[in-house]
Amino acid sequence: MSEFGTDPGTSADRIGAEIAGMPRRQFLRGVALASAALGVGGGALAACGQGGTGAGEGRQGEEGETLYIAGFQWGPPTHFNPLGQATAWPCGQNAMQLIYETLVRFNVLDGSLGPGLAKEIQEPDETTFVVPLQDGTKWQDGEPLTAEDVVYTFELGKDHPEISYAAFWEYVEAIEAADEATVTITLKQDPYNPAFVKNYLATTFILPKHIWEPLEGEDKPIGEHTNLEPVGSGPYKLGVYNQQQVTLDRVDGYWGESVMGGPPKPKRIVHPIFKGNQDGDLRFERGGVDVMQQFTPQIWKMWEDKGLAVSTWYKEPPYHVPGSIPMLVVNTTRKGLDNPLVRRALAFSIDYQDIANKAMSRYSEPANSSIILPLGAESKYFNKDNVAQNGWRYDPDEAVRILEEELKATKGSDGIYVLPDGTRLGPWTAQTPTGWSDWQNALRIVANNAKQVGFDVRTKFPQAPTVTKSVQAGDFDLACWFVAGTSAAAPWQRFRDVLDSRGVAELGQPAFWNYGRFEDPAVADLLDRAAAADESEVGELYTELDTIFMKNAPMIPLMYRPLEFYEFNEVNWTNFPTEDNDYAPPMFQGQGVNWLYKIRRIGEA
Repeated sequence: MSEFGTDPGTSADRIGAEIAGMPRRQFLRGVALASAALGVGGGALAACGQGGTGAGEGRQGEEGETLYIAGFQWGPPTHFNPLGQATAWPCGQNAMQLIYETLVRFNVLDGSLGPGLAKEIQEPDETTFVVPLQDGTKWQDGEPLTAEDVVYTFELGKDHPEISYAAFWEYVEAIEAADEATVTITLKQDPYNPAFVKNYLATTFILPKHIWEPLEGEDKPIGEHTNLEPVGSGPYKLGVYNQQQVTLDRVDGYWGESVMGGPPKPKRIVHPIFKGNQDGDLRFERGGVDVMQQFTPQIWKMWEDKGLAVSTWYKEPPYHVPGSIPMLVVNTTRKGLDNPLVRRALAFSIDYQDIANKAMSRYSEPANSSIILPLGAESKYFNKDNVAQNGWRYDPDEAVRILEEELKATKGSDGIYVLPDGTRLGPWTAQTPTGWSDWQNALRIVANNAKQVGFDVRTKFPQAPTVTKSVQAGDFDLACWFVAGTSAAAPWQRFRDVLDSRGVAELGQPAFWNYGRFEDPAVADLLDRAAAADESEVGELYTELDTIFMKNAPMIPLMYRPLEFYEFNEVNWTNFPTEDNDYAPPMFQGQGVNWLYKIRRIGEA
């Protein structure tokens, strides 16, 4: 279960991200369970079942040189096409850069963009990016990787508007190869959004033109090719894949060895395919999985109560670095919920500490009423005084005061408030997908808190595709759902997701941001100004946008979550990055690939 990392903001991107499993890998687990009864034995997977052979020894032989990773693939792989939907690990856009790579790489700790295929992003003027490639970049088949491949990759988004990064061209005038190793990007002045363009450079996998260009002439969409023998530029190539596992083999002569100081340490990476989180947790606890990304309740008990060599980034709550804000999305077109005072009263009724402790297993601080994450790279924009003045907190008495004094609502004999025009505050259904246990538990808390104040909120947990369809179409009352996580374009992108009505489909048609169809005439200008503003101005603009959000409450932040859960067991590999050993960020995507070059086998000097 991880969240959606970045969201370039097109329908294709949203659909692809949601189906591929951005915030929740249970989405793919549901597909897996519907497709087949999966085994967890056989081959290398069975061999790693019990972890190490003895205390301090680690696994022996080939098993010892293999990294077992979990939490990204929950069903049998069907294709490895980065341009398609439900792409198998690790080839989905913005996944771990093992086969395909991006130009630059995002760091969740400080918001920086580090080198990838490119050395850097140069900005000679405000509408030009110059992107020099690293020396000696090449594809896994030995062909050189050049600026022409980069240009070709992004121009695919112009020619195929259904693929995930097509909206790159909403903000870019041209992309050209200045020479074999240099790319020049000319930004549009209207709309002007350099941070959003950088986000695409950090999340778009570069593809080999000599392989993909011939496929464009075939009589099928570019995203429907299975790409079962992917050729990327990364340090690993695809090995075996089946219902039990996906394996990767280290590439000899990887171009990046000179940049990274050598090859990645594991000779092989194996991703077992489990039936569900409990199977993954059990294998992880036994040491048969080295590092994983999935929601594991009370993981601290593995080291506090059982003494296992297990850890997360932090050894104390919240254990993980926050990277996104799951929201209680409010349908602002529903009778009663169309009133911002009703929405604010609902926001005051919710016990955010309870959600952090129980639903999020202490992996979250209590959520503030801001769209901005108060920790990490975004914290410099967080205005705590504005939150205190205009926001909300858990205060049932204030909720009742708003209902009775400001709205003049009266409580019926059933304990539910009724507005002066006869509108009863419910029944409203709060939904999120079945199996997404932390979000389900959060909505149960919301419904119970709301009832105690005088709202009639009930929970429902359909299958993920059903929830996706209803949320996008605006056919819901309340939903726990996702908006953009932290990225090179945050928090601008999250403000867009929550507040911007431009480009949002009418009710009944799929929308890919602003699911509740909120409208405010001041938002568009503020967003456009914030996209173009420098650091001296942008904080004030975000504060204005946050004030609009808090006064209208079109969504209600419920918790903070990491971009990806990052958990490791040092039975075989050690020197994973932590808060006290922060040489790399706690990530799998972006700069998270860096720790593959620094981990060590148990017993190595």
